[in-house]
Amino acid sequence: MKKILFVCHGNICRSPMAEFIMKKLVENARRQGDFHIASAATSTEELGNSVYPPARRKLAEHGISCDGKTARQLTRRDYDEYDLLIGMDSYNIRNMKRMCGGDPEGKIHLLMDFTDRPGEVADPWYTGDFSATYRDCMEGCEGLLRRLTDVSQRS
Repeated sequence: MKKILFVCHGNICRSPMAEFIMKKLVENARRQGDFHIASAATSTEELGNSVYPPARRKLAEHGISCDGKTARQLTRRDYDEYDLLIGMDSYNIRNMKRMCGGDPEGKIHLLMDFTDRPGEVADPWYTGDFSATYRDCMEGCEGLLRRLTDVSQRS
């Protein structure tokens, strides 16, 4: 089983959007038993809070539920428990490496690195553009799933 943890600053917008998009893609591919998918924050600002309402609405527009999700913080132990820790931007990556004591096993990546347009996932907290964030998360998750299923099919 491949364990994936999506990470952003507060765990109320981008990382839960990626978490639930990836869960839906895995479900559509009938591969639920092959993956464990979750998300976390690098900060403590939103701990215990639900997914931000505009992010929740954007997911719902696409038939994706995030009911029951509350923000939690990344821990050093997550590095050992997860196979991949996927950050949304370079700021997240720096904090993830600091919190995990580095990245000796090469588990930490940017989500958009799994696409044809590497970079950062649009941050709707500042832009208000949840559609752009949804598109980035969808594209990144599709690329990640393709990469992981191509690898597993060759094994």
